[in-house]
Amino acid sequence: MTDNLKQTRTYQRIYMVVNQIPSGKVATYGQIAAIVGNCTARMVGYALAALPAGNDVPWQRVINAQGKVSLRADGGGSRQQDFLEAEEVHFNTNSRVSFKEYRWQGPDTEWLLDHGFEPGPSWRGK
Repeated sequence: MTDNLKQTRTYQRIYMVVNQIPSGKVATYGQIAAIVGNCTARMVGYALAALPAGNDVPWQRVINAQGKVSLRADGGGSRQQDFLEAEEVHFNTNSRVSFKEYRWQGPDTEWLLDHGFEPGPSWRGK
């Protein structure tokens, strides 16, 4: 498999998982990477940055491990926070989201197996 084809397949798997995050919940880049497998948090960020305008993948629901919106080269950070606030995700005075309140627990095992993912003990809560 060529590197480009492998990257495309990984990106598609990232998008499949991110599409499962419900409105009003967030996941971290690392959490998505752990679910996808053979992937890094940075790759998740690259995949979400590569989404074309007008897509329906809820990219705004993926934040960093500190509970913050990551800075973006295009200035989309404030837009991301606005989208999350519109979904009733609240930020504290330090611009952080409470993982206790808003963290998505990930897809259930049945969904993972039905879609070709191999659930392991390490992906929950990342």
